[in-house]
Amino acid sequence: MRIPDISDTIVALATPPGIGAIGVIRLSGPEAIAIADRIFKGKQLAEQPSHTAHFGRIEAESGRTLDEVLITIFHGQRSYTGQPTAEISCHGSPYIQQEIIQLCLREGARLAEPGEYTLRAFLNGRMDLSQAEAVADLIASQSEASHTVALRQLRGGFRTEIQQLRAELIDFASLVELELDFGEEDVEFADRDDLKNLVLKIREHLRPLIQSFALGNALKTGVSTVIAGRPNAGKSTLLNALLNEERAIVSDIPGTTRDTIEEVLNIKGVQFRLIDTAGIREAQDTIEAIGVAKTMEKIGQAAILVYVWDVAGGMTLAEVHHDLRQLAPDGTEHLLVVCNKMDRNPLFQTEWLADPTLPGIHPYLLPDSTDPLTTHHSQLTPPHSSFIIHHSSLIAVSAKNQMNIEYLKEKLYDLAVGSELGTDHTIVTNARHHDALRRADGALAEVLQGLESNVTGDFVAQDIRHALAYLGEITGEIGVEDLLGNIFGKFCIGK
Repeated sequence: MRIPDISDTIVALATPPGIGAIGVIRLSGPEAIAIADRIFKGKQLAEQPSHTAHFGRIEAESGRTLDEVLITIFHGQRSYTGQPTAEISCHGSPYIQQEIIQLCLREGARLAEPGEYTLRAFLNGRMDLSQAEAVADLIASQSEASHTVALRQLRGGFRTEIQQLRAELIDFASLVELELDFGEEDVEFADRDDLKNLVLKIREHLRPLIQSFALGNALKTGVSTVIAGRPNAGKSTLLNALLNEERAIVSDIPGTTRDTIEEVLNIKGVQFRLIDTAGIREAQDTIEAIGVAKTMEKIGQAAILVYVWDVAGGMTLAEVHHDLRQLAPDGTEHLLVVCNKMDRNPLFQTEWLADPTLPGIHPYLLPDSTDPLTTHHSQLTPPHSSFIIHHSSLIAVSAKNQMNIEYLKEKLYDLAVGSELGTDHTIVTNARHHDALRRADGALAEVLQGLESNVTGDFVAQDIRHALAYLGEITGEIGVEDLLGNIFGKFCIGK
């Protein structure tokens, strides 16, 4: 997308196309109110105060009335785009909407390109680039959580943080640059210790922003949650229980689920993309083998892994630990272990899974006992290379009877979000912002390395300039001309 001429007056339908009660047509640009005046029969709009609405008729050149409308006008820079704007609220007939748009085109306007209204708002200083991108996120939000994060960014919290960091760094950068002008005099205007402390401070501030992207991206796209386990562990029953509907086929026949089943579950405004997978076992045929392979692929991509096992199905603790070592080799930070079918083994205690040496352990769950009925618990040892499972990750449920399903939902929410949404901390949701933050942090690391190595000021200045450039890309203060077309081209027409 080329950068359009913002001196043109543009027009587009600002509401979704199709039949509805009302449609809104937006005119914006230097001639917006003049064009609206020429097609509107009512008060002279150019003489009316800004931010006022006026009832009248829209007439074609022949004098034929097209519709009775309400026009809201915004003078000067006091509009969304920072240009004179007229918004025509007409009846939601596609015919009426197109007739009015064509009339505006004949009066000198041109059709707006995708995202051009928000692009003009950015170019006219009504918002920075991060806020403009938040507009797109706000429009696309499908959950309370994604809406909250987008609205927080739209209000400028992220911009304020980045601008403060850049301002502090610019002050030192100017001193380092000044040294280069007096290179022959061998003077030092920027105290190296103070610069080092500032860089450390900025990197400390960038770190949580960079780390927040994992959460922000999940909130924006949905938290990928894979339900995995052995055949007949109750994975499909658990999916149905979470959704409170019969979404997956449930059968006593092992291997019923051959492919992945995906559904969306909303918990406290956060969307979870639940993925029910084929049971993990030695495949009995080619189709099941493909299903098991897909299961492993989905597990590798998941933000949360829910491992389901049957507490009444005869699996040993060694087998459970073996599964978990294979499925979650990087640890248990994003793992929930669901001990299912508690209705068939109500005496089972989840603590046994975390510590197999506890008294009272169920006989068939012993890891390596030749005589489980007589072996004393003190003689037991955990399975070889046992997988460390935290008590907080263990949840006893009966999916069939809806036992502890609401508690499981609470645990899913806490694991995905925790308390982050309840704070004012900035959460990065945009991949472009995340990449710019990482590159800025890398450039600052180079500054520190240069200071430690006592490199000359020109190399320090170069690394500082890189860091400033990367931070400036986020808000659009520098170096974004080639990005604008790509960013705003993804907007809907009319926004």
